[in-house]
Amino acid sequence: MGALFRSEELCLVQIFLQSGSAYNCVSELGELGVVEFRDLNPHVNSFQRKFVNEVRRCEEMEKTFTFLEQQISSSLCCPVSETLSIPSPVPSAPQPRDLLAIEEESERLATELKQVSENRDSLRSQLTQLQQYRGVLIQTHSLIDSQRKIVNLKPQQLFVAGVVHPWKVPAFERLLWRACRGYFIIEFQEMEKNPNSDMTQWTVFLISFWGKTIGQKVKKICDCFHANTFFYPENTEERQELQKGLQSRIEDITQVLFQTESYLQQLLCRCVSILPQWKVCVMKCKAVHSILNMCSASVTDKCLIAEAWCPVRKLLLLQSALTEGTRRSGSIVDSFYNRLPLSSSSSPPTLFTTNSFTAVFQSLVDAYGVAKYGEVNPAAYTIVTFPFLFAVMFGDVGHGLLMVIAALWMILQNKDNKNTHFKNEMWRTVLAGRYLILSMGLFSVYTGAIYNHCFSRTLSIFPSSWHLRPMNWSDDTLRGSRFLCLDPNTTGVFRGPYPLGIDPIWHLASNHLTFLNSYKMKMSIIIGVLHMTFGICISYFNYSHSQQWFHVLLVLIPELLFMLGLFGYLVFLIIYKWLAFGPGQSDRAPSILLHFINMVLFTDNKETPPLYPGQRQVQSVLMVVVLTSVPVLLLGRPIYLYYHHTRRHGQCTEHPTITDTSSINTLLGDLEGGRREQEEQEFDAVEVFMHQAIHTMEYCLGCISNTASYLRLWALSLAHAQLSDVLWMMVMRTSLSSRGMLGSVVLAGFFSFFALLTVSILLVMEGLSASLHTLRLHWVEFQSKFYSGTGYKFSPFSFTSITNPL
Repeated sequence: MGALFRSEELCLVQIFLQSGSAYNCVSELGELGVVEFRDLNPHVNSFQRKFVNEVRRCEEMEKTFTFLEQQISSSLCCPVSETLSIPSPVPSAPQPRDLLAIEEESERLATELKQVSENRDSLRSQLTQLQQYRGVLIQTHSLIDSQRKIVNLKPQQLFVAGVVHPWKVPAFERLLWRACRGYFIIEFQEMEKNPNSDMTQWTVFLISFWGKTIGQKVKKICDCFHANTFFYPENTEERQELQKGLQSRIEDITQVLFQTESYLQQLLCRCVSILPQWKVCVMKCKAVHSILNMCSASVTDKCLIAEAWCPVRKLLLLQSALTEGTRRSGSIVDSFYNRLPLSSSSSPPTLFTTNSFTAVFQSLVDAYGVAKYGEVNPAAYTIVTFPFLFAVMFGDVGHGLLMVIAALWMILQNKDNKNTHFKNEMWRTVLAGRYLILSMGLFSVYTGAIYNHCFSRTLSIFPSSWHLRPMNWSDDTLRGSRFLCLDPNTTGVFRGPYPLGIDPIWHLASNHLTFLNSYKMKMSIIIGVLHMTFGICISYFNYSHSQQWFHVLLVLIPELLFMLGLFGYLVFLIIYKWLAFGPGQSDRAPSILLHFINMVLFTDNKETPPLYPGQRQVQSVLMVVVLTSVPVLLLGRPIYLYYHHTRRHGQCTEHPTITDTSSINTLLGDLEGGRREQEEQEFDAVEVFMHQAIHTMEYCLGCISNTASYLRLWALSLAHAQLSDVLWMMVMRTSLSSRGMLGSVVLAGFFSFFALLTVSILLVMEGLSASLHTLRLHWVEFQSKFYSGTGYKFSPFSFTSITNPL
């Protein structure tokens, strides 16, 4: 819980990597994933860094791998997944000699695969042309007979035969008629498709014409339509002999094509087996060289200097990784690290240790903003407050149980904590929030028991505390009166509070909505004020951690006095009225709203009796404290900062500061920003005052608007209960009135419709709406009191996140 309450302690380390062992040391750090490197060459172009050639080399190999993947997806007979799976076990980062072998083998395989693919495509093209030629000779055998009569009349007749796409036939024929003006004869016939061939369906044509001019036009039009034309002998015996030769060539090419395809499949299978390992090796090698490009060379150029953030509890792992990298490289000089002190200008990353349960709550907070280093993490409290506020709006025992069942099913489906069972991204998101849904369902069962709601129906677990017999009403009175009022002052009518939640008799009363609305509205205000006050108190831990005690005196205490002086006192009045006025005195209870208005306006209404003795004096003191806290909040911090700056500026003049030279980034910052210290010493009092004035107005007005915003708990709870009641009355109540066999069928149909509407509207839509409102209450009303969210996550250099980003 400590690592979730506040970020783990991180330190800045300076790592000295020997030139001979730098690659292996960084590789070992990538396997462990314990450090986040800082770029010590931020102003150096990426093309001018030391290991740019190695990075380019890896990128070229990745292009080769992409070509191999395209060939696998387009030519492999056996289906494979969209992305090749990561090999198990995952190979380590290759040594330079191993990377050279991978480069040579991949280039050789890509070249051979490209040649075999080109040969296969060439053979397929030849086979297609030969099949088309053979089909033309077979199909035109019947067409030539129909034109022999014309041959006798026109002895100098010439022929052009070929194939054309069927959808081009109308335009092809039309253009021939317009160009040749009818001095030709054309016949079309569909080519018979071979069931064993995947060749596209073609249309065979035979054109007979006279004259060389017409023949030139016909050939140009055929070329324009990409029609394949073939030599067509006039003699039948020559066509038959040519057909036999084509058949022999087709058989030879088919056999060669089969052998080529088999060899191509062997190459592709080898790619499938070895390509995942190559990809992982090259990705790791590229990542290592990218990290080395972030390092700075020493003066003697014998080692590389790197700076990184590392959790303090993992410093031993850092040293063991450096030792193992030195051993693997065979270097006699060890690589080591030095821990650097944190300066005031350094901003460490934030690291929270989460598990499958707390990760979803942490993601809700990170969506608003990542906590600064050392800042209190709201996720530690969101684990409880988020499902509780959701349940206040969604309180129903039946609906909560359905959510619990759905969440338990998702937990059982994902025992290994890997979202691999669902490919859809939306379902993967829902599955990641399974523990959040479970928590919201359990809290909804609890609040539903308090509201005494189960699918909008009342649960009579215990007998009611209200009794009719002591009223001594006659039968005529009971039959003749539509509404009767129970008198709690009569002995035996009211026998104490109900053991759990709201008494079921209130759901039968004529004014039950008025009672429930009053109860839920006051509970919303109480929950909201407690939630915001708790958020203000949490800011104490942020101020104490950063040793800013003046913020506690000049910001935290005035904010707390303003909140408690107004709305904390309002909560006190609500609770005091509940405790001081029982059922017998409820008719004499004064209005809290009138008392609160009189308090703010400093007025005394004699018609409104006080709740307790000395109420006017207490309220006057509270309003004076509230009004006094506003100028303290407005002027206290700017005056203190101005005084502190003036005093510090005088001390800096007498004792100039010394720059820490242990950090490379600090030295670079001093060289490039010589005027930075002078700029920091400048103090703009007007700007500080304006920021504090904006904060003061935002806080004071926000306390009012945020308190009113918590009334959404009451509104959405009322809407959910009424919608559930309407659904029951319009669907289930109608079906329950049916009797007999027909009634059973009607009940089954109506229940299916009721279940569908319950899941789709009350669970999905209403649940999503309540979740969004709960998220808004946490982001705006709660976290704004203490949380800035201006940090950044700790992103360690890890091969796992590189090879498997999901």
